[in-house]
Amino acid sequence: MPNLDGFDLEILDILQKDNTVPQRSIGEHVHLSAPAVQRRIKRMQASGVIQANIAVVDPAAVALPITIIVEVQIANERYDLINAIKRSFLDAPEVQQCYQVTGEADFVLVVVVASMSDYEVLTRRLFYDNPNVTKFKSLVTMDRVKIGLTLPLARD
Repeated sequence: MPNLDGFDLEILDILQKDNTVPQRSIGEHVHLSAPAVQRRIKRMQASGVIQANIAVVDPAAVALPITIIVEVQIANERYDLINAIKRSFLDAPEVQQCYQVTGEADFVLVVVVASMSDYEVLTRRLFYDNPNVTKFKSLVTMDRVKIGLTLPLARD
């Protein structure tokens, strides 16, 4: 990872909130020229600091009103079986986030679906049909209190 200075962190703060801000405006805010901002952004993209430029979409606006947090326990932690289950989660568009965790569960997923019937189909595909899944627990959300991808960036 590259060494990020104060200019980089300020640029990242702006881009995390709105990645459509013109580079000229970012430059004015951080006291750099637009070309300098552009070079820094390209460097951070090339090095993987900036992983994607995306739009955050309201699931309810696109007929996916149900968000479910799922804790998954597996039977065998063999490397090939762990990779297989990770691939199944990566390949499922309903799975918005996936974390391999310590503790009682082995994975925690954030899933969006249009209906509970759709969730039932997903559980059959990802969990019931997978012999390595021993148990899963579903937590159906009642309200999206906070959704965010912005990181609190440390400064010297």
